[in-house]
Amino acid sequence: MADRLNGYRILILEAREEAQFAKLLAEQGAEVVQCPMFAIHDAPDPAPVEAWIRRAIDKPFDDLVLMTGEGLRRIMKLAAARGLDHALVASLARSRKFSRGPKPGKALREVALDAQQTTEKPTTEGVIEMLAKIDLKGHRLGLQLYPDKDHSALTGALTAQGAEVDAVLPYVYDPKAADANIVAAIDAMAEGRIDSIALTNLGQVRRLIETAKAHGSEARLRAGFERTLIASVGPAVSGELAAHGLRTDVAPVEDHYFMRPLISAMAAALAEKRPKVAG
Repeated sequence: MADRLNGYRILILEAREEAQFAKLLAEQGAEVVQCPMFAIHDAPDPAPVEAWIRRAIDKPFDDLVLMTGEGLRRIMKLAAARGLDHALVASLARSRKFSRGPKPGKALREVALDAQQTTEKPTTEGVIEMLAKIDLKGHRLGLQLYPDKDHSALTGALTAQGAEVDAVLPYVYDPKAADANIVAAIDAMAEGRIDSIALTNLGQVRRLIETAKAHGSEARLRAGFERTLIASVGPAVSGELAAHGLRTDVAPVEDHYFMRPLISAMAAALAEKRPKVAG
């Protein structure tokens, strides 16, 4: 049913890319309240990124591993600014391309390229498992990384397989820029203006807690959680909630830890009671 979330206000905490989640919720009739959790900026020093682009053009990588769609888009943006975008696409077309989940694959298709292989699990561990089956000995491997993550396990695994890893970090996060958005979302929950909060990664829980503490809003956050249906996409998020003494009200059935099953579980739980928030 396309209207099963009519009358409900659903809070989602935007991470790298929550546009698809927002669209799916809106398709079910929900009023989606989006809270950006951080701003994304180009790398403050573009020189290393430009140097990586030029190395990729001068001698195409044997393999390219893309961790995020955002990363490729930022690389292409800089390449275009330097007049190197067509040469870069031509070079990347010659590389085997590996995607951490579907989002980098989508970014590749935007420049008329395709991933040869995509991880079943969109995680670093999933990338390591996928590439463990690939012969990388003696290969030049371009690796696009993302901020706020220790990538040593990944780079170590690739190096151990005999790859020559050439990594690039094309963007940075600015979490402080979004603090006001998060405090406003906490207030909305505390004031009963949100029916459900949908949490899709454990970093969102940590960010909520850290921001609430930094702004003296921890009591309001807990009060807000008391008034709001807490939906968790899976065990990692639920475990993080529990670590902070918070409950999980609804989650997808086992082994269906994705957005659509989460929405279905939320709709079923919300249907058991009248909306708290006036339309």
